[in-house]
Amino acid sequence: MDNEHLHKLQIRAWTMYDWANSAFATSVMGAILPNYFGAYIATEGSLALWGYTVAIGSLIAALLSPVLGAIADFRGSKKKFLAVFAGLGILSTALLFFVDKPEEWLLCCILYILGTIGFAGSLVFYDSLLPHVAREDEIDQVSSRGYALGYIGGGILLLVNIVMIFFGPKLTPDLGERGSTMLWMRLSLASVALWWAIFSIPLFRRVQEPTRMAEASEVGENVWKVSFARFLKAFRDIRKFKDLFWFLLTFLVYANGIGTIITMAAAFATDLGFSTITILGTFLMVQFVAAPFAILFGKLAKKLGNKKAITISLLVYSVIAIVGYFMTKEWHFYALGFGVAMVQGGSQALSRSLVGKLMPKSKSAEFYGFFSVSEKFNTVVGPALMALVSQLTGSGRWGIVSLVIFFIAGILMLRGVNVERGIARAEEEDAKMIAVGS
Repeated sequence: MDNEHLHKLQIRAWTMYDWANSAFATSVMGAILPNYFGAYIATEGSLALWGYTVAIGSLIAALLSPVLGAIADFRGSKKKFLAVFAGLGILSTALLFFVDKPEEWLLCCILYILGTIGFAGSLVFYDSLLPHVAREDEIDQVSSRGYALGYIGGGILLLVNIVMIFFGPKLTPDLGERGSTMLWMRLSLASVALWWAIFSIPLFRRVQEPTRMAEASEVGENVWKVSFARFLKAFRDIRKFKDLFWFLLTFLVYANGIGTIITMAAAFATDLGFSTITILGTFLMVQFVAAPFAILFGKLAKKLGNKKAITISLLVYSVIAIVGYFMTKEWHFYALGFGVAMVQGGSQALSRSLVGKLMPKSKSAEFYGFFSVSEKFNTVVGPALMALVSQLTGSGRWGIVSLVIFFIAGILMLRGVNVERGIARAEEEDAKMIAVGS
């Protein structure tokens, strides 16, 4: 096979991991588990409890990410670390099948936290492969294609799960309506683990491990010593990449609004008394609407640039958060879900690809580790704030409208990012590393 054909195969295999892991984001983080948790496991105060659970899992994942990225860069073992964390996420998700009693709410929270660590940790190494798989002129499109495939894959499995949940109980009438529904919801969660495992295989078969780039002083040193040294050095060095550093802070702010809407929407709708079919149906619609819009945003970035395209998405999110306060009918949830679908994939894909442009390839995993901190804190501060505001006011409506502050602040901070200057600085660093290596 010629190089171009191999290049396309690697891109296809890389994007398939989005297809694989997005089932966790869709069914476990988004649609099924929050609904199952609120309706059957922790019915008392479930919105606040779920918000704190999401925040804890994401906080742990965020704190681990930079050091793990440094280790992977030094050892040249991005794929191995991806496999370890994906395995943790897959196993934890599979074990959710055994949570079937209200007194097991703590076990459910722990398994969700472990699954989140596995999911988030794997994405550090997955994202860090992007600048090595995609060429500079196609990185936006490849990132957007990955998100599009993720939405389609997650949507297909969610559709299967919905069919299981609403028609499966007819096969198990002896368990009663409640027992049958719980069984098929648990089977749906287990199906996520199987899906994630199977569709991760192409990445491990086709995508090559990037060439290890070690500095001369690191040769022969202990991996942990070097990795922590790299982490501390990266923490200092990242501030030298002015535009990358400022964009990571900006992303940290606006991603809190996006992440909270994704992870808390089902719990919020359950708290409002909306039916399971409305909640799952909205999430299903979001998956298939978001896929073409993710591709569209990739094309929009080519015309307007990443900054303007992301700004448009944040304006739409601001409107959604404000309108969400007034939501009373179930069709409102569908309408707001459609609005989220228009911008969700595009905002995430373009943020990921912009980081890839602004960072040197020689430090991709350790700097993507810092991106992961920003990315994972989007389900730490936001859900915790929403949980706190909901507790203080006695209403989730004030919690949802409070998210506007993240989007407006993000729009204002984004204006301080100079993309061209940031790309030039990253290229300068890579040229220096190549000179040292030669």
